[in-house]
Amino acid sequence: MVNLERTSVIYLTGFFFWLNVVRKVAQYMADVLEDSRDKVQENLLANGVDLVTYVTRFHWDMAKYPIKQSLKNISEIMSKVTQIDNDLKARASAYNSLKGNLQSLERKNVGSILTRSLADIVKKEDFVLDSEYLITLLVVVPKTSYPDWQKTYETLSEMVVPRSTKLLFEDQDSGLFSVTLFRKAIDDFKHKARENKFMVRDFQYNEEEMKADKEEMTRLSTDKKKQFGPLVRWLKVNFSEAFIAWIHIKALRVFTESVLRYGLPVNFQAMLLQPNRKNVKKLREVLQDLYKHLDSSATVIDASMDIPGLNLSQQEYYPYVYYKIDCNLLEFK
Repeated sequence: MVNLERTSVIYLTGFFFWLNVVRKVAQYMADVLEDSRDKVQENLLANGVDLVTYVTRFHWDMAKYPIKQSLKNISEIMSKVTQIDNDLKARASAYNSLKGNLQSLERKNVGSILTRSLADIVKKEDFVLDSEYLITLLVVVPKTSYPDWQKTYETLSEMVVPRSTKLLFEDQDSGLFSVTLFRKAIDDFKHKARENKFMVRDFQYNEEEMKADKEEMTRLSTDKKKQFGPLVRWLKVNFSEAFIAWIHIKALRVFTESVLRYGLPVNFQAMLLQPNRKNVKKLREVLQDLYKHLDSSATVIDASMDIPGLNLSQQEYYPYVYYKIDCNLLEFK
């Protein structure tokens, strides 16, 4: 004979674990779709239909979940969600790592010219290269200080090449100027530039390094696009699998809770009600009147009592078995 109390505990544990996995898969789908979050719901389907439609048309899948199965079979069903959970962690870790590395490189190419990468701004001809005596420095100058820069840069230190400055790039606040001077004057020039609120960028032109950075960004971007499609397909398939199993476990939970509360032989009917929000209170009153004879203690429950068949984690208790199905599984940040 099956121990229904034990069965209830198994269903209860599996229920919350499945729900957690269903929500994680749904949330990760939203994270992966990024700027296309308006398309998330159309990808969160169960057996090819939206969640509300699946739930309202629910019927037990006899092929996937034969009704005459033992506790061992039930345990095996629940173990499948563990595999989905583990696979999700592995796939998410790999994709997030790729995405993070790409974003890190992309961040270097945006923002203030005080900190951003200069690889896509400067060119080889902007520099004096392979000179034993001369060097080209890059200086960030506030837009309001352009006139001061033009007047003073040649005299900030000795050995600055006259008329060597050139505006290479500018953003909303500042401009990036090049200036050529003798190597022995670098430290003095940097010190005097700082005093005048001109910031010298620590930059050495290296064509091979800049090429390598661009190639790495291209590689990461390509890899992300290659992984995106298969990952979204995996999420769609496994979300459907997890959601369907969750609803089946919920149906099992209703059955076992009903048997534990009302006993055998089985004499009850499960149904799905979807009231409008404004009619919820009225529906509660009608159901209370219909079924109050089943349990006269339904209005007061001590949550510290250990009563088999009662879901005491819920604040509400009714004379009928009640569980809410929330198809809104996303928590947008």
